[in-house]
Parts: sequence; C-alpha cells; structure tokens
Amino acid sequence: MPRKRIPVDPDLPATPLSSGIRASHHLPSVIIPHSFSSSHRTSHQPSLSRWPMFQHPATSPPTTRFSVNFKVGQNSAADIAFHFNPRFDGLDKVVFNSQQGGEWGKEEKKRSMPFSKGSPFELVFMVLAEHYKVVVNGNPFYEFGHRIPLQMVTHLQVEGDLELQSINFIGGRPAPNQTPMVIPAYPGPGGSCQLPPSNLPTMEGPPTFNPPVPFVGRLQGGLTARKTVIIKGYVPPTGKSFDINFKVGSTGDLALHINPRMNENAVVRNSYLNGSWGSEERKLSYNPFGCGLFFELSIRCGMDRFKVYANGQHLFDFSHRLSAFQRVDMLEIQGDVTLSYVQI
Repeated sequence: MPRKRIPVDPDLPATPLSSGIRASHHLPSVIIPHSFSSSHRTSHQPSLSRWPMFQHPATSPPTTRFSVNFKVGQNSAADIAFHFNPRFDGLDKVVFNSQQGGEWGKEEKKRSMPFSKGSPFELVFMVLAEHYKVVVNGNPFYEFGHRIPLQMVTHLQVEGDLELQSINFIGGRPAPNQTPMVIPAYPGPGGSCQLPPSNLPTMEGPPTFNPPVPFVGRLQGGLTARKTVIIKGYVPPTGKSFDINFKVGSTGDLALHINPRMNENAVVRNSYLNGSWGSEERKLSYNPFGCGLFFELSIRCGMDRFKVYANGQHLFDFSHRLSAFQRVDMLEIQGDVTLSYVQI
C-alpha cells in the first residue's frame, strides 16, 4: 500500500543539475508519488541537492502509458540515459531502454505491472554506481544498468497518462554555500549535554533543501503555538540513530529531543532541562524509521504538547515540560540521516 503523505508546496522551483547526477553513499534518488488519470507532459531540470515539488489538476482520458526519462539535455532530441515506460496495452508490461543519437537501444521489459489504474503510488529511482534501482511502493522492482555516464544526465522528463502530484530529489551533493556544522550527541546514561560553539552558523528563513548534517536552523521569533516544522529525509542502510532537538539557544535546554534508534527499533523522546535529562518516552503504535527508508515528519507545537506525524499518520504526542516553550529558538538535527527538505 502507498504511504500517506504530508501535503506538499506546489510552488517550489526546480533547479539545474550543474554537473550531472552522481552516485554516492547518500543514494541520490528521485521520488515520484502520483496516480493515474491525468495526461501531462513536463520536463524538469533536476538537482539532487534540491527537493522541487509540483501539483497539477486531474482530467480523465483513457489510461494507456506514461514514461519517466533521465535525459542528457532539455530539447526533444536529447539522448535518454534511462527510459522507464509502463504500458497498459492488453499485455501489461514495463519497458526499459535508452536512446542515443536518435536511436533506441536494446529494449528490456518486465511483464509485471506494479501500478493499478486510478490508484496512487510512490515511484523511487535510486541512482547507484552501477545501475538505476527502481522501487515501487517500497518494493524493489527493477535494476537498469548504466549505458550513458551519470554525469551527463541533466534533466528529468515525466509525460503520459498520470496525475503528477510531486517530484522529490534527495541525496547527492550538499546545497551550495552551506557548510557542515557540529552539534553535541545525545549522551548515554550519566552523560552530559555540551553546548555547540557560540559562533556556530544557523539557517533561517525559507525552506532549506538538502542541507548538510549536522544541521542547525533558527526559529524566527521563537517557537509559537500552532507552529509546524516539516522534516523530510532518508535513513542510510547502515544508519544506527539520529537526533532532532528543539533547543533554547541561550541555555542549551531541549524542550523536545526525538531520537530514532534503528539499532533498537525505538524512537526515544525526552527533554533536557537545567542540566538534566528527563524520563524517556518510547511507546509507539508503529515505527516509521528504518534503514534504507524515506520519511516525512510534521512536528506541530500546541499550547500543551507537541503533536508529531510521520508519513501523514499520527506518531506520538509529547507534553510540554518546558512551560515557556516560546523560548525555543533553534532546531538541531544530527546523526545517521540524509536530509532533503527542512521547513521551519
């Protein structure tokens, strides 16, 4: 079943990939959640250091096929490094190919259709060193070996019979003019919380795309009731844990500490006030964090508690332990996670 999703902003711009796609240990990926029923053609200039999102109105033509093309250039005659083409033609199948110099290469196909007419789906392309790995609704579907160097790919094209809800880019290179930052880790029993250097740079303002980790963002005007923070990212296959901290910069107090621990299959919540950690909270009905998985977090501050949603589903509440939660003015994220989007 497709995962529920937090609504996305349709006005975020696409940006050029200045030096092509590259494979790395951060698993550059393109994520396309959408559904059938709208005929739409678009050509985006992707950057694996940004997370552009798009929404379009639906119409209802007959559903026959759609395609996703990783292209070497924007014009219609540009080479296609990877052509992904589901076809509903009576003998449902998915075709994979490349095109160079106007000539199609050797066609590969799989007579298995992971999509259903009228049903939403999430389509992920993981760009690896040796091939594109296609994942549909969380299930591995196909691997297509590279025929054109990754560095030459500059555009992503989506066309055909579908309603395109969003296109997300994650991984690859850090966003320009952003440098890594150091943040103290969650201590073990008996440990202490160290403050970062006072000159540590922070990020504030509009959404931040593909920021480096550790990440520090400033909450302009402090944390207010009904304020919502959105965090989207990816847990690497070898990830053990990461932290999200809502912090009072002047004292180091943490009003809310969220600590997914993949090695324990737990999501620990706590506070750090007046130099001491409080009691941990661990109870959950489900755990959305796992190695090799993408996630979307929505963290909403209320008058008496934080309400946290993961992938569109309620995850937990955390009652305020810092009554003056308005003093919280920093968001910190560190550990085994790749961030693609942070909205403060």
